[in-house]
Amino acid sequence: MTILNFPTYPLKLRKWQQKLQVFDRLRKKFVALTPEEWVRQHLVWYLIEDLKYPEGLIKLEHSFTVNNNSVRSDLVVFSRDGIPLLLAECKAPSVKTGNNTLLQAGRYNIVTRTNILLVTNGLLHLCCKVNFENGEITFIKEIPDFKHLSEDV
Repeated sequence: MTILNFPTYPLKLRKWQQKLQVFDRLRKKFVALTPEEWVRQHLVWYLIEDLKYPEGLIKLEHSFTVNNNSVRSDLVVFSRDGIPLLLAECKAPSVKTGNNTLLQAGRYNIVTRTNILLVTNGLLHLCCKVNFENGEITFIKEIPDFKHLSEDV
């Protein structure tokens, strides 16, 4: 797998029925190791280990409806009060992050209304702050740690 722009973490890998799998620490099971899942698992570890996000407030593959279509965001972080704070879309390292991937996250955010949008392919992380009062979107250099994320609610 591609070396990503995240610290190294002790991800558990196994080969099962001729396919590689990675242990998902949130869902507590092995899942297929795709390039996108490789990025998602690194993001999960980064949020928990480095940015101190509580495991119980992170939901993977969060389902909801946008324009009568059922969709799933890769990751949503909630406040302790159940308010969505951050929406993240993970792409394979071979997928360029940019306008199209940000637009996808933005469409999802019509429903979730998080203050922080994150799109990552594991190599480049695009993070922005959304102000729903004036419609302003501001790119930020780093993914906020949980303390600062929850202060912005």
